Amino acid sequence: MNFASVASFENWRPPAPTPRPTPLGLFGLLRTIYNNPLEAWTQAHFEQPVVTSRLFRTQVVVLSEPSAIRRVLLDNTGNYRKDWLQQRVLSNGLNGGLLTAEGEQWRMQRRSLSAVFARRTVASFAPAMMAAIEALVARWRNCEGQAVDISADITRLTLDVLRRTIFSEGLGGDPEEFRVVMTEFFNAIGRIDALDLIGAPNFLPRWGRWQARSALRFFDAAIDRIIATRRQSLAEDPAAVPKDILTLLLQAQDPDTGHGMSEAEVRANIITFISAGHETTANTLSWAVYLLSQSAAWRERVTAEAEREFEGPIETLADRLVEARAVIDETVRLYPPIAAISRSAIGADELAGIAVEPGALIAIPTYVLHRHRLLWDRPDVFDPGRFLKVQRETIDRYAYLPFGVGPRICIGATFAVQEATLVLASIVKHFRLELAAGHEVKPILRVTLRPQGGMPMVVRKRAAEDLHPRAALQPANVA
Repeated sequence: MNFASVASFENWRPPAPTPRPTPLGLFGLLRTIYNNPLEAWTQAHFEQPVVTSRLFRTQVVVLSEPSAIRRVLLDNTGNYRKDWLQQRVLSNGLNGGLLTAEGEQWRMQRRSLSAVFARRTVASFAPAMMAAIEALVARWRNCEGQAVDISADITRLTLDVLRRTIFSEGLGGDPEEFRVVMTEFFNAIGRIDALDLIGAPNFLPRWGRWQARSALRFFDAAIDRIIATRRQSLAEDPAAVPKDILTLLLQAQDPDTGHGMSEAEVRANIITFISAGHETTANTLSWAVYLLSQSAAWRERVTAEAEREFEGPIETLADRLVEARAVIDETVRLYPPIAAISRSAIGADELAGIAVEPGALIAIPTYVLHRHRLLWDRPDVFDPGRFLKVQRETIDRYAYLPFGVGPRICIGATFAVQEATLVLASIVKHFRLELAAGHEVKPILRVTLRPQGGMPMVVRKRAAEDLHPRAALQPANVA
């Protein structure tokens, strides 16, 4: 199950919390989960395939064993549903959308939306993505020598991509206001409340929900404008309306009943795709740019590839950017956008020799899984080479889950990877970015895994002599 990366001799370990030698007590655990859940994991979680515990009366099973993960997410998926904790955290604004729906409601939505994210459709979005990227490059050309929070700028870029592709008539408001409010929204709902952990009744007030109220009011008003504008366009000239995700949401019908989605379902899915469509991709790119800034050889390899491949057709460019894609894959291994998958057992089961009780909470922490000592060689080291050629084939499918797996795999994974690959290659082709002096990089979990305090970096335009083509042929070494 182990594999080695023979093409790289890097030993640099990107920032990550040090696993705890022993588990926290109850109050320490609650405090840590509220502040940053990444800091609650112990050494045992990174070394043992299964770790069990109790959260009050509920059995908690933390899985890092690929065959057991396959059983939960694929082979016996009917016995495992979205757990109560996940549902409560995501209920703010996202309830009823594709992310939280279950049963036939989920199946109908998934069928209706799958065409938008088909590989051929996503490839056709490449020119629009490149237009948004070129706008970012133009802005950064005026920032020579300045420190820029690339997390904020890349979030603006990913919102622009959404505007040009998925919501082709716009987001119904100021994109910058959307970015700020979305950040506030994730900060509010991203803290796990102690009342949710202990299973307190849903009617009891939660601080995060109270904080998220203004953001939800903003989304409701903006999305109502988006829906009203599109409905008017559909009524006036249906043939002229773009067949994007918004049109499909409004026209989706249950094949059995002929009923369309409710306004609440449409609204929840719009919020889901705006948030998932820019937040996770922007975080991934922030991490990827930072990681490359710390590895001269890998930066030069990706730059050389970009110089070579940008001369070809745009529609197939992402497929040709093999080394840039490897950096993205390694980035989401080290910093998976969604740091955990969780389920609740409906009935009794057995996972990796452990008896699972009905109602047990099954946690599959992708952050832990991707750094597990039994599954990865040098798991804390940045090494994109593990995702190239033969080495990639040695990775167990259920040891690497940046977008999930099985029926509920992220519907926008192809879109996100294509966008991230194009953006990363374009950035390194035009710029050299350096971490701003004095800034400490720290990962923090707020629904998504993001750099705390953003990612301030100094922008420098790349000179032609910066590229050393021979470096692309050498093993990568840390600067």
